[in-house]
Amino acid sequence: MSDFYQNGVVTVLHRLGQANTEQLEEELERYAKTTPIALVLPSLYAELERPALKHIVETLSEVRYINEIVISLDQASALEFRLAKQFFCQLPQRVRVIWNDGARIQAILNVLVSHEIDIGHQGKGRGCWTAYGYVLARGQSQVIALHDCDIVSYDRQYLARLCYPDRQSEPCLRIL
Repeated sequence: MSDFYQNGVVTVLHRLGQANTEQLEEELERYAKTTPIALVLPSLYAELERPALKHIVETLSEVRYINEIVISLDQASALEFRLAKQFFCQLPQRVRVIWNDGARIQAILNVLVSHEIDIGHQGKGRGCWTAYGYVLARGQSQVIALHDCDIVSYDRQYLARLCYPDRQSEPCLRIL
C-alpha cells in the first residue's frame, strides 16, 4: 500500500487550487445546523502564554460553525486552571475546560483503574480521549474535530478544511 492511500475517513488537507474560505465557512454554517461540530483542543498550561494559542483563540472567536469547544488542559495547578478558564472565556462558542490534573478527573481515572481498565499514561492521548468522552456523553455534537494548540501558521482555512464534510462518509472524528 502506498503512502498516499486514503480510505475516505480521514480528512485530506491537500490544497489543489485556490480555496474559497468564505464559501467553505458558509457551507459549514449550513451543515452545522443539522450536524453540530465540536472542536477538541489538547493544551498544556504553558501554551496559554505562547503567541500561537493566542492567535488560535482570536481566530476561533470569529468562527460561527463550531457548536462547542473542549479544551483538554494538562500540567496545570488549581490557579492555572482558573486562569485557563478566563483565557478561553472570550470565545463565543460553548466552551468547557477539562482539568486533567484536577481531583474530579483523577477520581474518574482511579475508578477505571480499579476496574482494571488501562487508561494509558498521562499526556495528550489520554487527554484527547477524555475530551472525546465528554463530547460523546453530552450528545450535542455529531462531528469531533481536533487540532493542536501550537500551530504558529494557524488560519481560518485550516479549521474550515478540517471540518468540511466528506460527502461520501458519515460524520466522524477529524484530526489536524
